[in-house]
Amino acid sequence: MNPLILASLSPRRRELLDYLELPFQVVAPNYEEKSLPQWNARQEVEALAREKAESVVHDFPDHTIIAADTLVTIGGEKLGKPVDAAGAIAMLQRLAGKVHEVVTGVYLCSADRKREIRWVDSTSVYMKSYDASTLRSYVRTGEPMGKAGAYAIQGKGEILIEKIVGDYFNVVGLPLASLQRHLQDLDIHSRISLETIRAKIPPRWHHG
Repeated sequence: MNPLILASLSPRRRELLDYLELPFQVVAPNYEEKSLPQWNARQEVEALAREKAESVVHDFPDHTIIAADTLVTIGGEKLGKPVDAAGAIAMLQRLAGKVHEVVTGVYLCSADRKREIRWVDSTSVYMKSYDASTLRSYVRTGEPMGKAGAYAIQGKGEILIEKIVGDYFNVVGLPLASLQRHLQDLDIHSRISLETIRAKIPPRWHHG
């Protein structure tokens, strides 16, 4: 089997795809990260995932391409990645004590280029009513930078979260359960069971 191409430089997505124990290469996508006002969050992540994939597909014939994009959405508002500490604080204040959705769009293109599979996974995240001191301390760690919604559930940001409903890995950046299922649709089979993958979820989030 030719290796997969992961069109992403996200270390989190690379680590998650490793869980499937399938051969793959990481390639930086060449795309414009734009947000159109008429797009809702689901439309945006689906469009950007496709754009990432299409930016590398012609350079890797006979390879299956995987690309993904993640956004946080609350009350119809889309939250991407903060550009600075002030932006991170503003995002986290917006999320405090509320429920938001983490949506990840995934795009697969088969090696023979005859099939494409697109979907969006969503996970509900319930945030604690954290105080200003906790928020500032977290932002000072630098972790919010480069993270959709300005937090990382797999890192120090877990202290801000009450519970989740849905796929934990989707919040990290790649919904593994649905990805494994759709790879099987393309006749790409991981020897790793879904139960083995789920065992890698921190115990705190198993109920989600």
